[in-house]
Amino acid sequence: MSKLKLLTTILFSAALLWSQSKPQVKIVTNYGSMIVELEPTLAPKTVANFLRYVQEGHFVGTIFHRVVEGFVIQGGGHLEDLTEKPTHDPIINESGQSFKGGLKNIRGTIAMARDASPDSANSQFYINTADNTRLDYKDSSDEGIGYCAFGRVVGGMEIVDRISKVRVEWRRGMQNVPEYPVRIRQVEVVLGSK
Repeated sequence: MSKLKLLTTILFSAALLWSQSKPQVKIVTNYGSMIVELEPTLAPKTVANFLRYVQEGHFVGTIFHRVVEGFVIQGGGHLEDLTEKPTHDPIINESGQSFKGGLKNIRGTIAMARDASPDSANSQFYINTADNTRLDYKDSSDEGIGYCAFGRVVGGMEIVDRISKVRVEWRRGMQNVPEYPVRIRQVEVVLGSK
């Protein structure tokens, strides 16, 4: 094998490994599409969980059910009638290692939504539309553990911003529900681990 061919093979292999280490996922909505790049080295269980839901088709037919302008858009768990889709068991909160690795709840990052219990995230995620440092890891206490960011928007942030400006209302006991549904039509891995 020539040196040039060997070098080309090595570079191609390195590029393939790099792309597999940071999968990119396309989220198609009725407002347009966005692409998020995930960080499995910083939040391996969180990324694996998200990709599992992607591969199972869980997100198709769900909506962004919570939109707070200047804060977040949240989706991945509710259907248009606001019923929740069944999910797998919750995952451990990896916010500490993600935060220490440099991934924070800043504008454009994707993170796991959860309830008051730190280890209660399952399928719901949110995208930060502003720098939300109050959501970041502070310490390992229930109050300080924060919310795990596990990737960032690398394409279509203008779609996120468009969604963040929709009119919202109270519906079925839920606050900040878009008046007209923001539907998730398709979610697929477009680069990296399939």
